[in-house]
Amino acid sequence: MDFTPTKEQTAAQELAARIFGDLSTHDRLTAAGTGTDAELWKALCAAGLPGAVEDIGLLGLVLILEEQGRTTAQVPFAATCVYGLLAVAAHGTDEQRARLLPGLRDGTSVATGAFPERGAIRAAAGGGVPATPGGLRTTDQGGARTTARGGVRTMAPGQLTGSSPLVPWLRDATHVLLPDADGALWLVRTADAEVTEVETTAPWAAGRLVLSGTPGERLGGPDAYESVLALARTAFAGLQAGVCAGSLARAVAYTSTREQFGRPLSTNQGVLLRAADAYMDTESIRVTAYEAAWRQDEGMDAAAEALTAAWWASEAGKRVVHAGQHLHGGTGADLDHPVHRHFLWGRQLDSYLGCGPELLAELGQLLAMEPASALEPTPVMATAPAMGTAPTMATAPAKEPSREGR
Repeated sequence: MDFTPTKEQTAAQELAARIFGDLSTHDRLTAAGTGTDAELWKALCAAGLPGAVEDIGLLGLVLILEEQGRTTAQVPFAATCVYGLLAVAAHGTDEQRARLLPGLRDGTSVATGAFPERGAIRAAAGGGVPATPGGLRTTDQGGARTTARGGVRTMAPGQLTGSSPLVPWLRDATHVLLPDADGALWLVRTADAEVTEVETTAPWAAGRLVLSGTPGERLGGPDAYESVLALARTAFAGLQAGVCAGSLARAVAYTSTREQFGRPLSTNQGVLLRAADAYMDTESIRVTAYEAAWRQDEGMDAAAEALTAAWWASEAGKRVVHAGQHLHGGTGADLDHPVHRHFLWGRQLDSYLGCGPELLAELGQLLAMEPASALEPTPVMATAPAMGTAPTMATAPAKEPSREGR
């Protein structure tokens, strides 16, 4: 494994760091409340960052999401890229890609996902579909009607019924990707559904989605759901790595300047050990997210690695944001201090897409089904390098914890 980013990935990460650093400030986040920072989203899209994800891959997306997490920037970047751009590019038909990708690239369309599948959405065959003209072949596929002519496939609308109680960024989305009870993926326009505002721990413009015979178009085949779920778990693990890195950077800066009994808090052994543990946890989230993303970009099986990254993001992420909060003492409880956002984001990401015990149980079931040869360890060439340094043999990345954002 070699996680050294390409020139294109590095350039995208550096550009994202500048935009997030300049625009996702404490004052702007306070003014945005629980909604999206529309000006920041426009700046990211004008810079071409959402569209660049198709070229820089999942690892490049993880690098960008780290920068978003450092500043807890309130934009639906991860959701649009995972549930929109990457999902449609990988599983959409030629017609769907031509129709949907341009809007997702320039930001005029925003996607989100009602993941994971909880069995609450059910699909029925599309009603009111016109009679098939001569020369067309129509078949039913998992509740969707597929019409093909001349090798080009189009999906007639299915009818979806059910509800999803919590969908992040739903209030800003134009499209929502959701799995039905059978694991088939459907893309629904939010304008055709009922959306009710829901407030969560993190300010993610979330909502409750209600479908009542709502039309949807089928996306991909029977394996599409598991593929998109693995993408989402890896991407949001990268976001959690950034959230934790930002929390730790703030804690280091605070304890290095805050004095008690005539010396900085950072000179106390208990503070040093707590920060060191948080640093190792943060690097564990990062390196597992990098591995899962790299394997998926290389076309390798990464189901276990995505679950591993998600487990670290859940369990270790929770520990890190708690440590960041505690190391700030009473200041951490003040909503006027930005560290509280890292705590709220970290706790929301802890349970999003599955909490630690759920992920561990799923990983155990997956490994139990693997043949013995598949469980043999793979030699490690290199792990994620420190920023600006060459990769080393089997070492975790070393990143300066005292830097606050990029």
